[in-house]
Amino acid sequence: MSHMTDFIADLADFITASPSSFHAATELGRRLSEAGYTRNEESAPWDASPGGHYIIRDGALMAWLVPDGADTSSAFRIVGTHTDSPSLKLKPKPAIARAGWQSVGVEVYGGPLLNSWLDRDLAFAGRIVDKDGVVHLVRTGPIARVPQLAIHLDRKIGAEGLKLDPQQHTAPIYAVGDENADILDIIARTAGLTAADVTGHDIYAIDTQAPAVIGANEDFFAAGRLDNLSSTHATLWALENLAEHTRDILVFAAFDHEEVGSSTRSGAAGPILADVLTRTAGALGASADDTAAMFARSALLSVDAAHAVHPNYAERHDPETHPLLNAGPVLKVNSQQRYATDAVGISLWNRAVAAAGIEAQVFVSNNAMPCGSTIGPISATRLGLTTVDVGAPLLSMHSARELAGTKDLPALAAVIAAFYTAIDL
Repeated sequence: MSHMTDFIADLADFITASPSSFHAATELGRRLSEAGYTRNEESAPWDASPGGHYIIRDGALMAWLVPDGADTSSAFRIVGTHTDSPSLKLKPKPAIARAGWQSVGVEVYGGPLLNSWLDRDLAFAGRIVDKDGVVHLVRTGPIARVPQLAIHLDRKIGAEGLKLDPQQHTAPIYAVGDENADILDIIARTAGLTAADVTGHDIYAIDTQAPAVIGANEDFFAAGRLDNLSSTHATLWALENLAEHTRDILVFAAFDHEEVGSSTRSGAAGPILADVLTRTAGALGASADDTAAMFARSALLSVDAAHAVHPNYAERHDPETHPLLNAGPVLKVNSQQRYATDAVGISLWNRAVAAAGIEAQVFVSNNAMPCGSTIGPISATRLGLTTVDVGAPLLSMHSARELAGTKDLPALAAVIAAFYTAIDL
């Protein structure tokens, strides 16, 4: 296998550094700081001076880049992604004993393909809060596994298929015959604490297999959490490599909790993006009327993973619309507004694609297969912004290990950069 491109290698590093949304927000902040951005605190006076700024709220990051000359006649050019991925989340009291084994009590987070979590070497990552209210990011090595039942003990599986009960069949094992093994204590020790020090936690299982380029022609990139760290990384890359600027304010909204509906203080249905936009406008001297006018001039690119046509299930897709890996980023269209794309947004997207000099594709669902949704409709509803839903095509979406095209991901970053700087809104 030849070496990966700089972009794909960087994406692999970003995914590895981001086992949870909290790690992802921290890694985004670290890299933006290296690019000259300043971290702001929400409890402090707002900074809209020329240059880059960002805040972190739990597992979400909001960044804004203010150009020289920005004022109340500027617009906001916003790219929205999310940092969370489907997984298994530790229950409040996670240590359980079953038939001599020590297992982890988990809840299903989002809509993972549960079968894809079987027989994988799992680690645990996220955040714990100690008795003093201090937050610690934690990550273990591979210590657990959800073992599949041998076919000899489930002869019906061949005829009826695998059926998993999310309560009974998803608990990972991490020890045997050791009643003193406490999974929370094992996790806490990675932060120099004990289970007795932990007063709260948000911990998720992660697959520990490293990202890899695969395929006869190195066409495919396989990794966990591509939905939606691939879009988050593409936006970060675009901001880090901007070649020019406009008078508009560039905003990067990396939300948390998209996979569970976004209705949290760090999700798209919460106030975090509106807070950033209105406080930035206010710091530039905007009145309420000026702010509304700035919103009316603005646009949002909602960037989340898209479905590639599955060669073994092509009948599940629209018969005339078959997005492929490495044929370009995808415009996502849905008449029920599960995606926020409309004719105005399509025109905006096509201009950005042309400015980036790339090829692009379209996704529309088979009418008998309702699609999921994104932060796009939520943000459009909250803020009244022109919004268009797009993303890189994937196979195995919501699997513990997803598959993307090595050419699509840098192309997505290129069109995001074009949206930020190269087109009129």
